[in-house]
Amino acid sequence: MNILAIGAHPDDVEFLCAGTLALYAAQGHKVFIAVATNGNVGSPTLGNNEIRAIRKKESEEACKLIKAKLIWMDFDDEWLFDNKETRLVFIDAIREANPELMFIHNKSDYHPDHRNAGQIAEDCRIPVSVRLVKSNFDYMKKIPHMFYMDSIGGVGFEPEHYVDISSVIDIKIEMLRCHKSQEDWLIALYDQKPSDLMHIQSTFRGLNAGCIFAEGFRQVLTYPLVGSYKLLP
Repeated sequence: MNILAIGAHPDDVEFLCAGTLALYAAQGHKVFIAVATNGNVGSPTLGNNEIRAIRKKESEEACKLIKAKLIWMDFDDEWLFDNKETRLVFIDAIREANPELMFIHNKSDYHPDHRNAGQIAEDCRIPVSVRLVKSNFDYMKKIPHMFYMDSIGGVGFEPEHYVDISSVIDIKIEMLRCHKSQEDWLIALYDQKPSDLMHIQSTFRGLNAGCIFAEGFRQVLTYPLVGSYKLLP
């Protein structure tokens, strides 16, 4: 089975669903991580091109830990908008992965890039299967199952499905720590590591789910429904 997670920024997927992806990868499924924006404003000292290159390298290193393929969409950070050009890039990313299962940002997330990435991905769910919607990859024969990921900090999101990631929490932490440029920056800004915040959130969702660490999701239930889908227990 092919599985695709689409994040707005480098490190979003690692924060929100890397544990679930690691479990699927361990079962032999093929995992893709698509990153919409290139993180080119994510530094207090470096220039746009410098930090962009660093963040792509960090994403590549994180993907290697679970043998995932990185799809780098390369939009400018903070300037992700819905238009034909953007939709075609998203359609290409989804068709390249050809997933049965997808994870996307939810509509209540705090960041406009997150909300826009999630909405664009959801709006591309049908066009990816339309033969006459032309892009660089062939149209998909089936519409993928799609799930919303949690919000950063769990704010404004009530999961319906939980995945116990207790056995892979160390991999999730290691993947997030690959994004060292953001660890350093957010420590300076907020005196908190992203991996520490993720650990707190995973513990909280684990408490909800009755395990040590968990990730939370909601299934996207828009027409046409392709049936219910059970995530990993």
